[in-house]
Amino acid sequence: MTSETSFLRYILKLSRFRFWIYTGGPFVVGYALGAPTLEAFFALDYYVYLLYFFLPANIFIYGVNDYWDEDTDRLNRKKDEMELRVTARDKRRLIWILWATVGVSAVLMVFQDNVERILFLIFLSLSYFYSAKPLRFKAVPVLDFSSNMLYIMPGIFAYYLAGGQLPPLLLVLAGYFHIAAMHLFSAVPDIECDKEAGIRTTAVVLGERRSLMLVAAFWTIFSALVIYLTGFHPLSVLVLLFPAFPLMLLFDHRKDINKLYWRLPYVNNLLGGLLFSIVVLGLALQG
Repeated sequence: MTSETSFLRYILKLSRFRFWIYTGGPFVVGYALGAPTLEAFFALDYYVYLLYFFLPANIFIYGVNDYWDEDTDRLNRKKDEMELRVTARDKRRLIWILWATVGVSAVLMVFQDNVERILFLIFLSLSYFYSAKPLRFKAVPVLDFSSNMLYIMPGIFAYYLAGGQLPPLLLVLAGYFHIAAMHLFSAVPDIECDKEAGIRTTAVVLGERRSLMLVAAFWTIFSALVIYLTGFHPLSVLVLLFPAFPLMLLFDHRKDINKLYWRLPYVNNLLGGLLFSIVVLGLALQG
């Protein structure tokens, strides 16, 4: 294996390739919702930030996470399967990669207006302090899932980038409840590892069953908001697939949460892609 191939594999694993959709997806959907016409998709800014929120943004989010979680990740079995386990020897290379993403972010901010710059800084700050000390939101109950608004920020940024206006509050709230549920659901399989590591997450405090009940509540609120915001479109009922995940685990103890956890990105991709297609088709018909 060449050094170039090895480095590419390292970057893909560091940036959690299967999770790129969690930043790139909100950006694409946010841009579609905020775009006044189909011509907005021909703007250079769209493609620049599309690339940024798919790769550099994820390198920054997960690179910071891996840097600060070196000790606790030794207890996390997921690291052996699909994610990068950073060792002391890797840290120097990781620091250089993180500084490179900071440099890219700084260059982009030079060309942003004040609102874009504020939204961008909120995204970067949440991405950093979610894992980094002294704030380390991920180890503070409630703040752990609330700070995951970092995954909604690309959508808010894109909405403004496309149309020059901030998204409606109900749309932002829908995003919040979705990402809060996503985070809490993903934290449930880590309860035992987090306990051993001394990390006090919401899932650790509530325990598995009560955490799944809260996840179900969050996704039910999210589903109701989406159905309302789409004007009760018949296809909007597909969003009810999300609360079905925790409900299956609550009512059928034979279900394996780890298997459902790895399938969740496919549901996100399917429904996010469907929403994007509907919005873009609507813009095309308007034109």
